[in-house]
Amino acid sequence: MKLQLVRHATLLLDYAGMKILVDPMLSDAGAMSAIQNSPQPRPNPLVPLPFPVEQVLDGVQLVLVTHTHRDHWDDTAIQLVPKDLPLLCQPEDLRKMEAVHFVNASEVHDTKYWSNICITRTPAQHGSGEMARAMAPSSGYMLSSEGEPTVYITGDTIWYDQVAETIKEHSPQMIVVNAGAAQFLHGDPITMTAGDVVRVCRAAPHAQVIAVHMEAINHCLLTREELAHQAHAAGAHLLIPGDGESVTLQGE
Repeated sequence: MKLQLVRHATLLLDYAGMKILVDPMLSDAGAMSAIQNSPQPRPNPLVPLPFPVEQVLDGVQLVLVTHTHRDHWDDTAIQLVPKDLPLLCQPEDLRKMEAVHFVNASEVHDTKYWSNICITRTPAQHGSGEMARAMAPSSGYMLSSEGEPTVYITGDTIWYDQVAETIKEHSPQMIVVNAGAAQFLHGDPITMTAGDVVRVCRAAPHAQVIAVHMEAINHCLLTREELAHQAHAAGAHLLIPGDGESVTLQGE
Protein backbone atom coordinates (compact mmCIF):
# COMPACT_ATOMS: atom_id res chain seq x y z
CA MET A 1 0.00 0.00 0.00
CA LYS A 2 1.02 3.61 -0.44
CA LEU A 3 0.09 6.67 1.59
CA GLN A 4 0.75 10.13 0.20
CA LEU A 5 0.48 13.26 2.30
CA VAL A 6 -1.07 15.98 0.18
CA ARG A 7 -1.14 18.76 2.80
CA HIS A 8 -2.21 19.07 6.44
CA ALA A 9 -4.55 16.08 7.02
CA THR A 10 -5.37 15.52 3.34
CA LEU A 11 -4.13 12.06 2.37
CA LEU A 12 -4.23 9.80 -0.67
CA LEU A 13 -4.24 6.08 0.11
CA ASP A 14 -3.66 3.34 -2.43
CA TYR A 15 -5.13 0.52 -0.37
CA ALA A 16 -6.44 -2.92 -1.37
CA GLY A 17 -6.52 -1.85 -5.00
CA MET A 18 -8.55 1.29 -4.26
CA LYS A 19 -7.65 4.98 -4.21
CA ILE A 20 -9.01 6.77 -1.15
CA LEU A 21 -8.99 10.50 -0.47
CA VAL A 22 -9.00 11.46 3.22
CA ASP A 23 -10.08 14.85 4.60
CA PRO A 24 -9.79 16.99 1.48
CA MET A 25 -8.85 20.61 2.11
CA LEU A 26 -8.30 21.90 -1.42
CA SER A 27 -8.27 25.70 -1.10
CA ASP A 28 -5.48 27.79 -2.58
CA ALA A 29 -2.96 29.22 -0.14
CA GLY A 30 -4.43 32.18 1.73
CA ALA A 31 -7.96 31.66 0.39
CA MET A 32 -9.52 31.11 3.82
CA SER A 33 -9.53 33.40 6.82
CA ALA A 34 -7.33 32.72 9.83
CA ILE A 35 -8.65 30.55 12.62
CA GLN A 36 -9.43 33.12 15.26
CA ASN A 37 -8.12 33.39 18.83
CA SER A 38 -4.82 31.82 17.89
CA PRO A 39 -1.27 33.13 18.40
CA GLN A 40 -0.47 33.60 14.70
CA PRO A 41 -3.49 35.00 12.81
CA ARG A 42 -2.57 34.42 9.15
CA PRO A 43 -4.89 33.49 6.26
CA ASN A 44 -5.21 29.77 5.59
CA PRO A 45 -3.94 27.52 4.18
CA LEU A 46 -0.43 28.76 4.93
CA VAL A 47 1.06 26.81 2.01
CA PRO A 48 -0.18 25.80 -1.46
CA LEU A 49 -1.08 22.31 -2.56
CA PRO A 50 2.07 20.46 -3.70
CA PHE A 51 0.46 19.68 -7.06
CA PRO A 52 -2.69 20.75 -8.96
CA VAL A 53 -6.06 19.90 -7.45
CA GLU A 54 -6.89 17.89 -10.57
CA GLN A 55 -4.02 15.57 -9.68
CA VAL A 56 -5.34 15.20 -6.12
CA LEU A 57 -8.74 14.09 -7.42
CA ASP A 58 -7.53 11.96 -10.33
CA GLY A 59 -8.70 8.35 -9.98
CA VAL A 60 -10.20 8.75 -6.49
CA GLN A 61 -12.77 6.03 -5.76
CA LEU A 62 -13.76 6.85 -2.15
CA VAL A 63 -13.72 9.95 0.04
CA LEU A 64 -13.30 9.47 3.78
CA VAL A 65 -14.04 12.45 6.05
CA THR A 66 -13.18 12.36 9.76
CA HIS A 67 -15.15 15.55 10.58
CA THR A 68 -16.20 18.73 8.85
CA HIS A 69 -14.01 21.44 10.36
CA ARG A 70 -12.89 23.51 7.39
CA ASP A 71 -9.25 22.40 7.62
CA HIS A 72 -10.49 18.88 6.82
CA TRP A 73 -13.47 19.59 4.55
CA ASP A 74 -13.46 23.04 3.00
CA ASP A 75 -15.73 24.88 0.56
CA THR A 76 -13.35 24.11 -2.31
CA ALA A 77 -13.64 20.39 -1.61
CA ILE A 78 -17.43 20.73 -1.55
CA GLN A 79 -17.27 22.41 -4.95
CA LEU A 80 -14.67 20.23 -6.66
CA VAL A 81 -15.03 16.68 -5.30
CA PRO A 82 -17.39 14.85 -7.68
CA LYS A 83 -20.84 14.65 -6.11
CA ASP A 84 -21.35 11.03 -7.16
CA LEU A 85 -18.23 9.66 -5.48
CA PRO A 86 -18.86 7.32 -2.54
CA LEU A 87 -18.26 9.33 0.63
CA LEU A 88 -18.07 8.00 4.18
CA CYS A 89 -18.40 10.20 7.26
CA GLN A 90 -19.33 10.10 10.93
CA PRO A 91 -23.10 9.91 11.57
CA GLU A 92 -23.33 13.50 12.78
CA ASP A 93 -22.07 14.79 9.41
CA LEU A 94 -24.28 12.81 7.03
CA ARG A 95 -26.98 15.48 6.70
CA LYS A 96 -24.31 18.08 5.92
CA MET A 97 -23.05 15.93 3.06
CA GLU A 98 -26.52 15.32 1.73
CA ALA A 99 -27.32 19.05 1.96
CA VAL A 100 -24.47 19.81 -0.47
CA HIS A 101 -25.65 17.06 -2.84
CA PHE A 102 -23.22 14.21 -2.26
CA VAL A 103 -25.62 11.57 -3.47
CA ASN A 104 -23.54 8.55 -2.41
CA ALA A 105 -22.69 9.72 1.11
CA SER A 106 -23.20 7.27 3.95
CA GLU A 107 -22.38 7.15 7.63
CA VAL A 108 -20.03 4.86 9.51
CA HIS A 109 -21.66 4.02 12.83
CA ASP A 110 -19.25 1.33 13.97
CA THR A 111 -17.97 -0.78 11.10
CA LYS A 112 -18.73 -0.54 7.39
CA TYR A 113 -17.55 -2.69 4.50
CA TRP A 114 -16.74 -0.92 1.27
CA SER A 115 -15.40 -2.94 -1.63
CA ASN A 116 -13.03 -5.40 0.11
CA ILE A 117 -12.09 -2.98 2.88
CA CYS A 118 -13.38 -3.03 6.46
CA ILE A 119 -13.63 0.53 7.82
CA THR A 120 -14.11 0.90 11.57
CA ARG A 121 -14.85 4.28 13.11
CA THR A 122 -12.67 4.97 16.12
CA PRO A 123 -13.12 7.45 19.00
CA ALA A 124 -11.38 10.81 19.02
CA GLN A 125 -11.23 13.57 21.61
CA HIS A 126 -10.57 16.92 19.95
CA GLY A 127 -9.11 18.67 22.99
CA SER A 128 -9.71 18.62 26.74
CA GLY A 129 -12.64 19.51 28.98
CA GLU A 130 -15.02 22.19 27.71
CA MET A 131 -12.91 22.70 24.60
CA ALA A 132 -13.29 19.04 23.63
CA ARG A 133 -17.05 19.32 24.00
CA ALA A 134 -17.09 22.48 21.89
CA MET A 135 -14.95 20.91 19.13
CA ALA A 136 -16.86 17.61 19.00
CA PRO A 137 -17.75 15.45 17.21
CA SER A 138 -14.58 14.07 15.67
CA SER A 139 -13.68 10.56 14.59
CA GLY A 140 -10.81 8.40 13.39
CA TYR A 141 -10.89 5.32 11.16
CA MET A 142 -9.25 1.91 11.11
CA LEU A 143 -8.82 0.31 7.67
CA SER A 144 -8.22 -3.39 7.25
CA SER A 145 -8.27 -5.82 4.33
CA GLU A 146 -6.88 -9.29 3.68
CA GLY A 147 -3.24 -9.11 2.68
CA GLU A 148 -2.96 -5.44 3.61
CA PRO A 149 -1.52 -3.76 6.70
CA THR A 150 -4.08 -2.40 9.14
CA VAL A 151 -4.04 1.40 9.01
CA TYR A 152 -5.21 3.65 11.86
CA ILE A 153 -6.04 7.24 10.95
CA THR A 154 -6.45 8.89 14.33
CA GLY A 155 -8.26 12.01 13.12
CA ASP A 156 -8.16 15.14 15.26
CA THR A 157 -7.57 13.87 18.77
CA ILE A 158 -5.23 14.24 21.69
CA TRP A 159 -3.66 11.21 23.36
CA TYR A 160 -6.16 9.77 25.81
CA ASP A 161 -7.24 6.37 27.09
CA GLN A 162 -9.37 5.44 24.09
CA VAL A 163 -6.54 6.00 21.63
CA ALA A 164 -4.47 3.58 23.71
CA GLU A 165 -7.36 1.11 23.76
CA THR A 166 -7.85 1.41 20.00
CA ILE A 167 -4.19 0.60 19.38
CA LYS A 168 -4.33 -2.34 21.78
CA GLU A 169 -7.50 -3.75 20.23
CA HIS A 170 -6.55 -3.47 16.55
CA SER A 171 -2.70 -3.69 16.56
CA PRO A 172 -2.34 -1.48 13.48
CA GLN A 173 0.81 -1.71 11.36
CA MET A 174 0.54 1.94 10.28
CA ILE A 175 -0.74 4.86 12.37
CA VAL A 176 -1.32 8.33 10.93
CA VAL A 177 -1.42 10.89 13.72
CA ASN A 178 -2.70 14.45 13.41
CA ALA A 179 0.01 16.39 15.20
CA GLY A 180 0.57 20.14 15.08
CA ALA A 181 -0.46 20.80 18.71
CA ALA A 182 -3.26 23.01 17.40
CA GLN A 183 -4.07 25.61 20.01
CA PHE A 184 -6.02 28.77 20.73
CA LEU A 185 -4.94 31.68 22.92
CA HIS A 186 -6.49 29.94 25.92
CA GLY A 187 -6.72 26.27 26.80
CA ASP A 188 -4.72 23.14 26.05
CA PRO A 189 -3.83 21.82 22.59
CA ILE A 190 -6.67 20.20 20.63
CA THR A 191 -4.51 17.90 18.47
CA MET A 192 -1.47 15.83 19.35
CA THR A 193 1.59 17.46 20.87
CA ALA A 194 5.07 16.02 20.44
CA GLY A 195 4.60 14.25 23.77
CA ASP A 196 1.34 12.72 22.54
CA VAL A 197 3.00 11.47 19.35
CA VAL A 198 5.80 9.88 21.40
CA ARG A 199 3.14 8.13 23.50
CA VAL A 200 1.61 6.70 20.32
CA CYS A 201 5.04 5.42 19.23
CA ARG A 202 5.59 3.76 22.60
CA ALA A 203 2.10 2.21 22.61
CA ALA A 204 2.69 0.72 19.14
CA PRO A 205 6.43 -0.06 18.96
CA HIS A 206 6.03 -2.32 15.91
CA ALA A 207 3.89 0.12 13.91
CA GLN A 208 5.04 2.69 11.39
CA VAL A 209 3.87 5.99 12.88
CA ILE A 210 3.43 8.89 10.45
CA ALA A 211 2.87 12.43 11.68
CA VAL A 212 0.88 14.92 9.58
CA HIS A 213 -1.29 18.01 10.27
CA MET A 214 1.57 20.53 10.53
CA GLU A 215 2.67 23.84 9.02
CA ALA A 216 -0.47 24.44 6.95
CA ILE A 217 -3.04 26.00 9.32
CA ASN A 218 -2.40 29.02 11.50
CA HIS A 219 -3.29 27.53 14.88
CA CYS A 220 -1.01 24.49 14.47
CA LEU A 221 2.06 25.58 16.41
CA LEU A 222 4.21 22.43 16.44
CA THR A 223 6.57 22.33 13.46
CA ARG A 224 7.99 19.31 11.73
CA GLU A 225 11.49 20.26 12.89
CA GLU A 226 10.48 20.55 16.54
CA LEU A 227 8.54 17.27 16.42
CA ALA A 228 11.51 15.49 14.83
CA HIS A 229 13.82 16.88 17.52
CA GLN A 230 11.57 15.81 20.39
CA ALA A 231 10.89 12.37 18.90
CA HIS A 232 14.62 11.77 18.40
CA ALA A 233 15.35 12.87 21.97
CA ALA A 234 12.75 10.39 23.23
CA GLY A 235 14.07 7.57 21.06
CA ALA A 236 10.79 7.32 19.14
CA HIS A 237 10.81 6.05 15.56
CA LEU A 238 8.65 8.33 13.46
CA LEU A 239 8.14 9.41 9.86
CA ILE A 240 7.30 13.06 9.18
CA PRO A 241 6.59 13.44 5.45
CA GLY A 242 6.66 16.73 3.64
CA ASP A 243 3.72 17.87 1.54
CA GLY A 244 3.46 15.63 -1.53
CA GLU A 245 5.70 12.89 -0.07
CA SER A 246 4.70 9.21 -0.09
CA VAL A 247 5.21 6.35 2.35
CA THR A 248 4.88 2.68 1.41
CA LEU A 249 4.23 -0.30 3.67
CA GLN A 250 4.07 -3.94 2.71
CA GLY A 251 1.20 -6.21 3.70
CA GLU A 252 1.78 -9.30 5.77
